[in-house]
Amino acid sequence: MTQETRKNLLVELFVEELPPKALKKLGQAFGDVLLAQLRAQGLADAGSLLTPYASPRRLAAHVTQVAARAADKPVSQKLMPVAVGLDAAGQATPALRKKLAALGLDEAAVAQLKRAPDGKAEALFYESVLPGATLAEGLQKALHEAIARLPIPKVMSYQLESGCELPGWSSVSFVRPAHGLVALHGADVVPVEALGLQSGRDTHGHRFEAAVDPVVLRDADSYALQLQDEGAVIAGFEARRAEIARQLAEAAVAVGGGAEPIQDEALLDEVTALVERPNVLVCQFEPEFLEVPQECLILTMKANQKYFPLLHASGKLTNRFLVVSNIRPDDASAVIGGNERVVRPRLADAKFFFDQDRKKTLASRVEGLGKVVYHNKLGTQGERVERVRAIAKAIAAQLSEGSGDAALVAQADQAAQLAKTDLVTDMVGEFPELQGTMGRYYALNDGLPVAVADAIEDHYKPRFAGDELPRGPVGLAVALADKLETLVGMFGIGNLPTGDRDPFALRRHALGVVRMLIERDLPLELQALVGIAADAMGPLLTQADAQAQLLDFIYDRLAGSLREQGASAQEVDAVLGNRPERLAEVPRRLAAVRAFAQLPEAPALAAANKRIGNILKKSPEADAHVNPQLLREPAEVALHSAVQAVVPQADAQFQAGDYTASLQTLAQLRAPVDAFFDGVMVNAEEADLRLNRLGLLASLHRAMNRVALLERLA
Repeated sequence: MTQETRKNLLVELFVEELPPKALKKLGQAFGDVLLAQLRAQGLADAGSLLTPYASPRRLAAHVTQVAARAADKPVSQKLMPVAVGLDAAGQATPALRKKLAALGLDEAAVAQLKRAPDGKAEALFYESVLPGATLAEGLQKALHEAIARLPIPKVMSYQLESGCELPGWSSVSFVRPAHGLVALHGADVVPVEALGLQSGRDTHGHRFEAAVDPVVLRDADSYALQLQDEGAVIAGFEARRAEIARQLAEAAVAVGGGAEPIQDEALLDEVTALVERPNVLVCQFEPEFLEVPQECLILTMKANQKYFPLLHASGKLTNRFLVVSNIRPDDASAVIGGNERVVRPRLADAKFFFDQDRKKTLASRVEGLGKVVYHNKLGTQGERVERVRAIAKAIAAQLSEGSGDAALVAQADQAAQLAKTDLVTDMVGEFPELQGTMGRYYALNDGLPVAVADAIEDHYKPRFAGDELPRGPVGLAVALADKLETLVGMFGIGNLPTGDRDPFALRRHALGVVRMLIERDLPLELQALVGIAADAMGPLLTQADAQAQLLDFIYDRLAGSLREQGASAQEVDAVLGNRPERLAEVPRRLAAVRAFAQLPEAPALAAANKRIGNILKKSPEADAHVNPQLLREPAEVALHSAVQAVVPQADAQFQAGDYTASLQTLAQLRAPVDAFFDGVMVNAEEADLRLNRLGLLASLHRAMNRVALLERLA
């Protein structure tokens, strides 16, 4: 075959069952690295397309337009300067002869050397042609890299089967034991080896339902079709996933009544990684189990059994569920019956836990929290609850001032006291994911107000990016209190997140605080909230600068969040530069800065503001006070008059929360500011004149930076 011969390539590793949660990533990574390595060696090009395959027992990649041999490469190698390599007669010096010998050349090669400028001197270059790699050589290297760079969650070591190992191989470390290697270039086997295996064209289909075994592949392009027809396997992850989704929807329609399978992308990915020949079957359980909160039933079916519960259009759970089987028997009744028998004890356990838990009130469980350790430096959950109660009451008191909700403080206190009590219930002990959710059910069972029950569930929110926020003011007060107690407590004992490590989810808690303050437009000040939490922690805080560190941390999280939402680094820097206390104002300030930046006066004013800031840094004695009697130059008189006229109006707009109008009003100062810097010497020799002019600039600087630090826009 010549280097012009381009055919499609198929590589497959046949292994034992791969970890399902990692399968999709493993399949994509295997193909990506393989293609990148082939391209790097000139065996594939930009037009070569990758199709990755991943099933429970195989990783494979199909690459189009792969050369049998890479093109030769001209190579120009610098040897040495001409003055060093050739003597006066133009003959090779000993140094050059030694260099040529190292390349396997003799003195006759001197005539072939090329002279070319190299900086200030002329150098000798040896030009040769590097033969392109053969596919066998290149694929061997690519395969080694693809295996070595797999994102394997956990490696295992195993002994090779007797008689299959290559010389020097006896044991292997890989994600799972490998039993086969296929490498086909068109219809030709490419001789490579990996994991103690030699390449061939044989693979294996479904364990029980393959029509033939082994499946002998005709060529690279017949891989997926032969596996499906002869091996009863859908090799492609996405193709198998789409088939499962299609069958789930079809089965739901067959059940009728507007039923729909639960939407869970992670579950669909995991099930796709567990089956090779999906077959969706409809099963059911006894209707009396529907008396249990549906979150419990859904969780046990999804997490433990990998089933898809069927929901009514309203979102209410039905007593039907869908199973994705890996076999397609003519009579599926045994498979259906087996799955129904398996799920029944799980649901019975959930019902038992629910019935037992309701025999005790949440209030009666408060004492039990004193036996649950929260942190060795911060005490028990019971002690933590008392701190959260104190913080929640203080927050609720501030919120009630504006809303007039007299019951808010008492309800926030009660919700905070009971929020963690479901941690000592049987149901949450079995299913920790249901903390908060079960607390709400048990609170309603105890006859508590809906606002308190909702707050018990909602105090964990937002639990992840994009999660919903607490529903009402009681939930907001307790959720803020819970997160602030964690943040201040952990910062207070020096337990800060580092790099990728954040075991107490402090980044998530900080973003949760930010989202609640901003998206619910709460009239609360961040520094005051941190102070309230610090007071509740008392002597437990051992780090002197904990509050300052935490405030920096929260503002950093806010800055990152704003940038992710599309704000520029300059805009964010300007708005957060003077640390607005009420985070609820940040979106309005950001909008005002954006509107200001569009004004024709903006660049000049931002630059002037920066200049003023630099001047004032060098003059710490300046204060924002002006004596009109000391204003001499027409430009400083005009600027003072403009400040007197414009700033009160801008301040009134600022106080009213109309930040956009405030900045636009200040834009009127551009002309007098420009004239001032053109016609006035700020650092006058007379001290009283100099201080008066600095005072004028200080008053202007203070007025211009109330909404944002405009100098950051320069």
